[in-house]
Amino acid sequence: MPPPNFVLDTSPGKFQVVWKINGLSQDQAESLLHSLASEFDGDPAATDSTRVLRLPGFANRKLSEEFVVRAHHETDTVYALGDFAIGEESLETPRQANEARQRRALAPGHKSQSEADWAYAKRALARGDNPEEIIRKIADFRSEDKADPNYYARRTVQQAQAKLARRAGESIPCGISAPPTADKELDH
Repeated sequence: MPPPNFVLDTSPGKFQVVWKINGLSQDQAESLLHSLASEFDGDPAATDSTRVLRLPGFANRKLSEEFVVRAHHETDTVYALGDFAIGEESLETPRQANEARQRRALAPGHKSQSEADWAYAKRALARGDNPEEIIRKIADFRSEDKADPNYYARRTVQQAQAKLARRAGESIPCGISAPPTADKELDH
C-alpha cells in the first residue's frame, strides 16, 4: 500500500486517510474506496467519492470530550490506480471467519462491488443455481455494508432473472417474491 498523502486524526484511534490519485473515474474511485475499507476494516459507509472529511483544527464534538482534528502531511506523491494492490473475496468461494482473502491487483477496469454482485447473480442463475441460495450468499457477503442486505440481494437476483429472461425472450420468472419495501433503490 503506498504511503498516504495525509492522515487526519479524527478521534482517539480513528483516522481518515487521503491519497492523491490521477486518472480515476468516479466509479473507479468508489470501487477502490470500498476495497480499501473492506481490506483494512474501515467504515463501508464512507466509500462514496463525495465524502466530506473532518477539517483539521476543528473539534469533533460527537465524543464525550472534544477532540481537535489534526492533519499529518506524509508525501507529495501523486499516485495511479495501479499503485494500489489489495485483496478481495469472491462470492463464489466459501466464506470462513478465519479464511485468508484472495489477493489480486485492482485493474483500471475494476468493477464496483454492486456490479460484481450483479454479474455473480447472472452467472449463478444461468448455471441453474437456486435463486434463494444466491440471495442468501449475496446478503451474507454484503451484510456489513448494506442497510438491508436481504432486500438488496433479493432485488439484485430479481433484476438478474428479469434480464436473463428478456435476453432469452421468455416471460420473467416468478420464483422469488418481492419484499414489502419494494420502493428502495439499488445502485445498478
